[in-house]
Amino acid sequence: MKIGLRPVVCVAQDYIKNKAIDDSRLRKAILELPDNKTEHLPGYLPLVPGLPVLLTENIATELGLSNGTRGIFRELVYDEFVENFQYDETVFPKHTKFITQPKYALVEFSSCKLDSGLKDLKSKIIPIFVTEQTFLFDVKELLTEQISKAAKIARRPTKISIKRKALPLIPAYSITTHKSQGQTLGKIIVDLVTPPGPVEVASVYVPLSRVKRLDDLLIVRPFDFSSLQVKPSPAQLEELNRLDKIAQNTQDYFATLI
Repeated sequence: MKIGLRPVVCVAQDYIKNKAIDDSRLRKAILELPDNKTEHLPGYLPLVPGLPVLLTENIATELGLSNGTRGIFRELVYDEFVENFQYDETVFPKHTKFITQPKYALVEFSSCKLDSGLKDLKSKIIPIFVTEQTFLFDVKELLTEQISKAAKIARRPTKISIKRKALPLIPAYSITTHKSQGQTLGKIIVDLVTPPGPVEVASVYVPLSRVKRLDDLLIVRPFDFSSLQVKPSPAQLEELNRLDKIAQNTQDYFATLI
């Protein structure tokens, strides 16, 4: 990744009834929502060439471009649009460039299954276009106490529908165990300290099995050895036994046909 570049942040475009949100307080609150509440379209998307990213939508599953696919951001194509954008200086550096009209991002996907006619390309760089999603936002926290009580008494809904246009990408310097399932990674640093609550077998097995060599794995901090001794739940054992029986029955059935 290049050092010394001007930071760039793509800002999502949010609409209520197909109209841009002009209330700065409301707009700020919606942009700051975590992407798990906005159908995985981030309000602010920081980008710099070389940044690892994750796709958050199924773009072309037949090519391996699906939700959770890892890539490397290379370039952003956008329209220049001058807007007096208000931002939090405690979050973004003063020289940050905010892009409100992105067209598409050029992302390199090494695992992409391109058509035969495109296999000669040296790098698998794919344009990822802006997409749309709709989600609900509860304005109750933005209302005064008096108005909030009046809305409750009148049984008026405080949730509004938001349509968002943004790039379906999120930074991926770190990813959750859930997101890493099914992927083979190069070199990884894992944290085996599990959060409070029940511990699943997959919580430790999945991250430890993402690499092909032990030399490519680094455990970031000490952890409780009991994390490696988690046993499958009764439901998991029942499912494993069910699958084993299906496999055995299948082998027995086809053995009689030979």
